[in-house]
Amino acid sequence: MATLELSGISKSFGAVAALTDVGLSVDTGEVVAIVGDNGAGKSTLVKVLSGVHAPDAGTISFEGRAVTIPGPAAAHRLGIATVFQDLALCENLNVIENLFLGHELQPFRLDDVAMEVRSWELLRQLSAKLPTVRLPVAALSGGQRQTVAIARSLLGDPKIIVLDEPTAALGVVQTTEVLNLIDRLRENGHGVIMISHNMADVRAVADRVVVLRLGRNNGEFDARSTPSADIVAAITGAQDNQDGLVTRRAARVQDTAIGGEQ
Repeated sequence: MATLELSGISKSFGAVAALTDVGLSVDTGEVVAIVGDNGAGKSTLVKVLSGVHAPDAGTISFEGRAVTIPGPAAAHRLGIATVFQDLALCENLNVIENLFLGHELQPFRLDDVAMEVRSWELLRQLSAKLPTVRLPVAALSGGQRQTVAIARSLLGDPKIIVLDEPTAALGVVQTTEVLNLIDRLRENGHGVIMISHNMADVRAVADRVVVLRLGRNNGEFDARSTPSADIVAAITGAQDNQDGLVTRRAARVQDTAIGGEQ
């Protein structure tokens, strides 16, 4: 039985159906990548999981029992943590202050020592390398900022962590750092849902790939054994009319060649 299971999830905004009968499952110690073109419903699904949007229909099961997620705080209590693409970090605050913002340790007054010790514990879980936790976030690289955001998500000891485009706009070295973090999360027993456009990153860390197209499930694949072309075809819908596409493209090439000979 999967730790988190979604069945028949639908969500509409007025006349626009963002999600229609979507299913998804993820277990602890597993990385599931959700891929799809713009408008496929990925962001809406993330917001359903994080409690930002309530689904119009469908069921969500967590550890074998049906649950509702009426808000982000409820998702956090349930054991689902989300790291959004914008990371929601305060650049003027240091690493410790960002990790504990809104969750400060203060039996009588702020316990700076306990928060620093806990900060290093969280970072060690990820095998993360930061020179100091007293450094302002503004001075960190993109990969280091992602590290802080992921470490913050571990504060409540979640079972499932949702990462929204974790490697977007990162360089090669920083991307490698983040992919290593995802591997570490899996090794530590967390289930990871990774939203991504980058097929190389998906194949590097994911166990399964779930494709969304126009708000619906359009295939589930083994990330390591399935050719990238098959996954891309499911994303673009090319498998629905592959012969027609090939025919039109061939005709276009032939017309260009004939035009060039005249």
